[in-house]
Amino acid sequence: MQQSKSDDASKQGGQLAFLLDLDGTLVDSVYRHVLAWQEALQKAGLDLPGWRIHRRIGMSGGLLVRALLRESGREMSEKEVKQIEKHHGEGYARLVGDVKPLAGAKELLAELSRLKIPWAIVTSSTPEKAQPALKMLDLDSDAPVITRGEVQRPKPEPDPFLVGAQHLGVKIRDCAVVGDSVWDLLSAQRARALGVGMLTGGYGREELEQAGAYRVYQNPADLLQHLDELGVQDG
Repeated sequence: MQQSKSDDASKQGGQLAFLLDLDGTLVDSVYRHVLAWQEALQKAGLDLPGWRIHRRIGMSGGLLVRALLRESGREMSEKEVKQIEKHHGEGYARLVGDVKPLAGAKELLAELSRLKIPWAIVTSSTPEKAQPALKMLDLDSDAPVITRGEVQRPKPEPDPFLVGAQHLGVKIRDCAVVGDSVWDLLSAQRARALGVGMLTGGYGREELEQAGAYRVYQNPADLLQHLDELGVQDG
């Protein structure tokens, strides 16, 4: 699928662009991440139930670990936090083979490209962790992807989506941020973008709306069928 170039997008002034989260929004990977974090934390002596970890999915790895440590009353050095992140990466690598694209994910990206609507994938994952999921989407080699390494401050800071908009050559106020977690939507709200929620990450409709979602959809296929609700028209 061919992606519009940044200079083309910047000339289109006001056209809605899409900034899409990856895990839980385009690929069904949230609960594999939960299991991988649970295993990594157990190795560090922190035995937490899956639901507590799930509530933090969508943050960067470092923020997730620090938030869980704070809630648990534990302290760890920066070196220990990095070790937990490393173990998470190893655990997720063993589970990622079971991850599949969510219904309509490939079709949604293809339709946006067909309509010449600028889009980019914005993920809190490192390039190494994101690569297997990105490969599942059959993206062109020039598809724009913003990973953790390109952003100074991760979600829920606004930086990831601001960088995504800059990469596309569009104003952030002309972007719809599509995400499955409250952290995606909080980041979108702080960036002054339009928030669009997905139920595919396990958060409820009311939680996503309270975090700033203008609309909430079941999955990418549902969004694809309702692009007109976001002002996207064919022709």
